[in-house]
Amino acid sequence: MVKCISAFLDFCYIARRNTITSRALDQLEDALARFHFHREAFVGTAGVNGDRISLPRQHSLKHYIRSIRLFGSPNGLCSSIMESKHIKAVKEPWRRSSRFKALVQMLRTICRLDKLAAARRAHTQLGMMDGTTASYAAMILRGEQPQPRVPPAAVDDDEDDDNGPVSGPKSLSSVELARTAGTFYFCSILATLHISLPM
Repeated sequence: MVKCISAFLDFCYIARRNTITSRALDQLEDALARFHFHREAFVGTAGVNGDRISLPRQHSLKHYIRSIRLFGSPNGLCSSIMESKHIKAVKEPWRRSSRFKALVQMLRTICRLDKLAAARRAHTQLGMMDGTTASYAAMILRGEQPQPRVPPAAVDDDEDDDNGPVSGPKSLSSVELARTAGTFYFCSILATLHISLPM
């Protein structure tokens, strides 16, 4: 078992190098062969089911050598990067769906979230997200208009220095969709307010 873990770590450390030579590829193949040979100790000694020993990440090790030859060094690439994107793009919209014909609902959720993010960027650029809703309403009642922010390209600055965070008020508001679709939410609000819709 120790030899199996040692071979796996050898494989990981070689694959993480910035530059991988043909000699390093030979070492990588050797470490992978040793790993597959010694991992049988888990099946025989520890009683792990032989069908379950080839987990997806262990299986992906077989593709590293060919991928390195085709595309070069992974340079510390982590296979977990896509998991965070998968959570935002698939898991969260799935949880918000009714799970019946969920694909359409998921796509609608993603589309609406993208539109909300674009609106937020536009409103922030126009200065509409500064302060609170009450301060914005008070400003409008005084007859003032929100001041648009100066786009970074319009700033007359010859240097590309990053001077850190910009001082000024921060946005305190955010918009999130409901976790599940509310079917009778609007009707329940009208009933609470004792308003009936004309038929």
